[in-house]
Amino acid sequence: MSNLSYVNENTDAWQTYLAQIDRVAPYLGDLKNYIDTLKRPKRALIVDVPIVMDDGSIQHFEGYRVQHNLSRGPGKGGIRYHPDVDLNEVMALSAWMTIKTAVLNLPFGGAKGGVRVDPRKLSTRELERLTRRFTTEISPVIGPQQDIPAPDVGTNPNIMGWMMDTYSTQHGHTVTGVVTGKPVHLGGSLGRVRATGRGVFITGLQAAKKIGLSIENSKVAVQGFGNVGNEAAYLFSQAGAKVVAVQDHTGTIFNADGFDVKALQNYVEQHHGVAGFENSQKIDNEAFWDVEMDIFIPAALEGQITVERAERLSAKMVLEGANGPTYPSADDALLRRGVTVVPDVICNAGGVTVSYFEWVQDMASYFWSEDEINERLDKLMIQAIEDVWKTSEEKSCSLRTAAYILACERILKARKERGIFPG
Repeated sequence: MSNLSYVNENTDAWQTYLAQIDRVAPYLGDLKNYIDTLKRPKRALIVDVPIVMDDGSIQHFEGYRVQHNLSRGPGKGGIRYHPDVDLNEVMALSAWMTIKTAVLNLPFGGAKGGVRVDPRKLSTRELERLTRRFTTEISPVIGPQQDIPAPDVGTNPNIMGWMMDTYSTQHGHTVTGVVTGKPVHLGGSLGRVRATGRGVFITGLQAAKKIGLSIENSKVAVQGFGNVGNEAAYLFSQAGAKVVAVQDHTGTIFNADGFDVKALQNYVEQHHGVAGFENSQKIDNEAFWDVEMDIFIPAALEGQITVERAERLSAKMVLEGANGPTYPSADDALLRRGVTVVPDVICNAGGVTVSYFEWVQDMASYFWSEDEINERLDKLMIQAIEDVWKTSEEKSCSLRTAAYILACERILKARKERGIFPG
C-alpha cells in the first residue's frame, strides 16, 4: 500500500486540522473567544484489545474512540481498521466530523474510532473477536444518544452488525440505533453504502455548474476505489464523463478513452484491486499525478496532495472524497492556480447524512424507500454547497474556509448558549 500511505510533509492530520481552524478564526468575531473549544477533543479513550487468534496465540491491538465535540448532539463518526491508525489521526478525523455534521446542519457532534490492525490479515472469526472485544472496551462511551459509530476504512456493514449485537447483548435488548451503516435487515438504511460517493457526485455537479465545467467528456481521475471512489466514478461516467485513471493499493491504471466503470467495479469485487484490469495501461504510481484530467477525486487516505503534487495536477476541480487528503500548503497552491477544491467536510458528507437518516429511522422504527433517501440526501447536499459557495463569495475566501466559517459559527454558538458548567 505504499502509494496510498501517508505522505510526510512534516505534519500530521491533527496539525492539518489545527491549521484549518487557525485560518477561520479571523472570520468568527466574538465567537473567536470560544475557539479553543475546537482545538482539543472533549474525550479520548485508548483501549487494549486482546484476542485469541485461530492458532491459539494471544495478540494485543490498540484501539481508540475520540469524541471531539458534543455541543450540538451525540458524537457521530466511523470506526477505522488500518495498520497506520494512531491517536493523532483519530483526533483529527473526529474533529473533521464535528465540522462536517455542522456544515450539513445535522444534530450531531464529531467522533471517530479505530484499531491499529490490518484487517486483511485476520480471518473472519478473528475479525469478529476483535470487533466484539473492541466494542466491549468502548461501550461505556457509545450509545444511540451518546455516540454512534459507523463504517470507515477497513470496516463494513457486517462489522457494524457485530458491534450492534455486542452492545445489545450487554443491554439485554436490541439497540439498533447504537451504530449506523448496518446491514439493511438489521435496521440499516437503504442507500447508505453508496451515499458518500453519491454526495461527491452531487456536490461535484453543483461546483461544475458554478465554474462552467461541462461534465460530459470531462476527464476524471480517482484515487481509491472503495465504496466512495467507485460510486463517484460510476455516477460521473453515467453523466458522460470519462474516468481515465484509477489508483488504489494494488497500483495505477490508465486509459485515455475512459474505463467501463461497471466492468471495473465487477473486476475489483473479484480481484480486490484495480491492477490487471483489461483494456488498461499500468503506469507508475507517481505518474498518476501527471495524468491529464479535469476532475480529481482523492478517495483514499488523508495526506495525499502535497505542494509538489498540487503544482503538477492538471485538474480544474478537486472533489475530496477522502478525509483530509490535502495539506494546507497544498491548498494554498491549488487556490493560487485557480483550482476549485470542494472540501471533504462537505464533499464526502453524504455518508454521515444518510447515517443520520438511518439513526432517525431506527429511532422511529419506520423506514424510507431508497428513492426517498436519495431525494432527501440530494436536497441537503445541494443546500449545503449553495450555502458554502455563497459564504465563499461574501467573505472572498476558499470553499474550505467558507465551510469552516459556517460550521464553526454553528458549533461555537451552541457552546456559548449552553454555557460552561460550573459557571
